[in-house]
Amino acid sequence: MKIFYGVQGTGNGHITRARVMAKELYEAGIEVKFQFTGRPVDKYFDMDIFNDYQTRSGLTFNTNKGQVSYLKTAIDAKPRTLLNDIKSLDLSGYDQVISDFEPVTAWAAKQQKKHVLGIGHQYAFNHKIPRKGSDPVANQVMKYFAPANTGIGLHWHHFGQPILPPIIETPEAPNNIIKNKIIVYLPFEDQKEVIELLAPYKEYQFYLYSPEVTPSSYDHIICNPLSRDQFQKDLYDCAGIISNAGFELASEALQLGKKILAKPLHAQMEQISNAAALKELGYGLTMDNMEVSVIEKFLELDTATYITYPNVAKIVVQWIKDGMPEMELEFIDSIWNLAVVNKITI
Repeated sequence: MKIFYGVQGTGNGHITRARVMAKELYEAGIEVKFQFTGRPVDKYFDMDIFNDYQTRSGLTFNTNKGQVSYLKTAIDAKPRTLLNDIKSLDLSGYDQVISDFEPVTAWAAKQQKKHVLGIGHQYAFNHKIPRKGSDPVANQVMKYFAPANTGIGLHWHHFGQPILPPIIETPEAPNNIIKNKIIVYLPFEDQKEVIELLAPYKEYQFYLYSPEVTPSSYDHIICNPLSRDQFQKDLYDCAGIISNAGFELASEALQLGKKILAKPLHAQMEQISNAAALKELGYGLTMDNMEVSVIEKFLELDTATYITYPNVAKIVVQWIKDGMPEMELEFIDSIWNLAVVNKITI
């Protein structure tokens, strides 16, 4: 079986999910070709697992100081390049096409009348899940950005809908937690502002990760470049995370039992909805802006939600090998029954 797998490269959540899927696909003996779009080639890192992957320009969203700008996104878009990428992608030699919200692959498959399996958090928005911050532009983007014939939506909770738990690594929970260690991943915010906001809390150790490292003059604020391995090491024994409201990092935090403070990107419906879901489920705190009072409340928290999710990637890969039969509610319920939710003291 040969699969072509397109992955949205804006942010790191889609790539993180693809790493987990790649491992299970390879172990199942499936031949996979990965394609990544949405960021410059030199901005990808820790990509060895994807073998001889390919990249194209694709589409990405322009952000500035924590807010998506649809106008600048449209101005910076290269429609001719995008159309050429779609037309030049030959999918004829593949048995199945998968898109993790990646537009070039999805639209190329649509033009070539190839079945597209969409796997990702965005496909959960085809169902009745917490939704906030919608507008006509956001709704159209969600619908047409990377269309799929069959969509597997992923979320932290099923909300009574035919969606699956997150696709993430499933490590054992750490035995030792450093209670004053906090990971900060706010790549779309002004890093200097973030550092100054955290500077007064000298009893905590903050580990900041961002695409461009901003030097810190404070001993308790350590700034790091993006690195999958180092980030995972710091995430493993920290007490909590302060991050934008991306889906995958919050999923990892829940899997490891970390307290969460999420600040969604303004004008980004998915992140605003993610923050609403975290709040509704009681899985984390949220803030619309960099609010000192909320940060202080978060730092003082001594409890977190700890969810043991099943290996959804392995289940999905086996389902693909079985010919992708219709997912009956009984099958979906059996997967959710393997997820265990606990409140823990940290």
